[in-house]
Amino acid sequence: MTDGSKRIRFTAVQRLLHWLMAIGILSMLFIGVALVSTIGRQYVALLVTHKTLGIILLILALVRLAIRFISGAPPLPADLPEPMKLAARLSHVGLYILMISMPLIGWAMLSAAAYPIVLVGGVRLPAIAPQNSTLHAWLWDAHSYLGFAFFALVLMHLAAGLFHGLVRRDGVLQSMLPGR
Repeated sequence: MTDGSKRIRFTAVQRLLHWLMAIGILSMLFIGVALVSTIGRQYVALLVTHKTLGIILLILALVRLAIRFISGAPPLPADLPEPMKLAARLSHVGLYILMISMPLIGWAMLSAAAYPIVLVGGVRLPAIAPQNSTLHAWLWDAHSYLGFAFFALVLMHLAAGLFHGLVRRDGVLQSMLPGR
């Protein structure tokens, strides 16, 4: 909603996408940690799940971003201090950047190593980066470090939501909660 109208909640589709992606992103972060800490039989299943969920989350993030541009967002509380408004805007930009870049970096990383990108169901994705061991190593590091940054940003987002819901009680948390 870009006409400046004052709604107090995100649309039902925005809320659904938010919570589906929250579950998916948290799952991805923990699967990623499991991937780098195991060499057992479950490694291949974890990797296929990680790749598949990453592509699903990439698609959902792009859909979500398009809906955000079309539908907008409820305004932040008028009495929210400007530094907190800026932090909210910047953290959302950071979350969208990471929701889109993390799967692309992972895909490019596997492409650079000439690993096939096979998803659940045998769906194969094309390579999006040239085979290059130096590029693979750089993308591996970027994917790993950005994964930690993503986890930290998710924790800050969760903390901010709880702060708005439990301390300020200003409707920000309620604007994204399911139900009426």
